[in-house]
Amino acid sequence: MKNNQFQQGLMGLPEPERRKYPRIPTDQVLTIAPAGRDQVLAQGRDVSAGGIRFQVTGCEIELGEVLTVTFEIGQEQLTVSGRVAWATETDAWVTDIGFEFDRTDSVSMAKLERITSQYEALAVD
Repeated sequence: MKNNQFQQGLMGLPEPERRKYPRIPTDQVLTIAPAGRDQVLAQGRDVSAGGIRFQVTGCEIELGEVLTVTFEIGQEQLTVSGRVAWATETDAWVTDIGFEFDRTDSVSMAKLERITSQYEALAVD
């Protein structure tokens, strides 16, 4: 009985933050380009120096798939490549995608880190 109560108590604790980078909430429309397929529109949810989370409707996206994503951050438009780190179907048509930047050029990465750091500094104040 005590063990069960102990486990229930632990389940109520918040999990430690595992993210490396601060997230910036967004609701912008972005484009994704799966390799060898036409561009598709998606809805951005949050972005960081390490990746972007977006929702896509009516499009099959596979775990590990390589994509090119175009979006705006600050006043700049960036096009970055990477891979799908996770994908969760939220309903029959919509999939929530976690996209990890893994082939971003150093200029784009520097822009992302600078802008997300500025956002984090403003959020703390």
